[in-house]
Amino acid sequence: MQHIERHRSHRAAWLRAGVLGANDGIVSTASLVLGVAAADTGRSVILTAGVAGLVAGALSMGVGEYVSVSSQRDTERADIAKERQELAATPERELAELAAIYRHKGLSPGLARQVAEELSEGDVLKVHLAEELGITDETAARPVQAMVVSIVAFAVGAGIPLAVMAAGSSSTRSGITIAVALLALGVLGALGARLGGAPPGRASARVLLGGAAAMGLTMLVGNLFGAAVS
Repeated sequence: MQHIERHRSHRAAWLRAGVLGANDGIVSTASLVLGVAAADTGRSVILTAGVAGLVAGALSMGVGEYVSVSSQRDTERADIAKERQELAATPERELAELAAIYRHKGLSPGLARQVAEELSEGDVLKVHLAEELGITDETAARPVQAMVVSIVAFAVGAGIPLAVMAAGSSSTRSGITIAVALLALGVLGALGARLGGAPPGRASARVLLGGAAAMGLTMLVGNLFGAAVS
């Protein structure tokens, strides 16, 4: 029976963008509405600030991811062009470099040379990109994917505390928003860890501690600001 190993490294790019976007959406929007609520403002002001934060945050996150990953893609393209040129101009030197890589991985000099020669008979550029630069089809930068995942994840994450704040009464909305936001962060941390094959406890603890600190500090600032202007 054929044995199929399931690896998760191919999920790294979109998983990072998704977890970061959702986490930022929950934390920033929950902190924003809690900070505004702590200043004793009305529901309409709280929700207006929350919706503005959702839209601005999602777009900012998407643009930031697109610009960042596009820079990575530009660097990859420059390296690919350079490697293609070197393969065309000095194929024997590139073959020697590939053989040296396999020697460093533990193959004997003769076998390393043989492996390098056989692999070079196929897609030699693909082999050199993977072995020399670590660039593969799975790890290549995808700016549009990162942007879309970030925007959607942020909006979904931000919608959670915003919906709770909108539905709660003036006396309970802050407490319920904190509880729901922390629950969502814990679930997000565990889900991200599960998708990435990492221990869920540590991932959940990280996002819970960071989110709690952000919400607590923002509420403190809101209280102080509300007292100062009242």
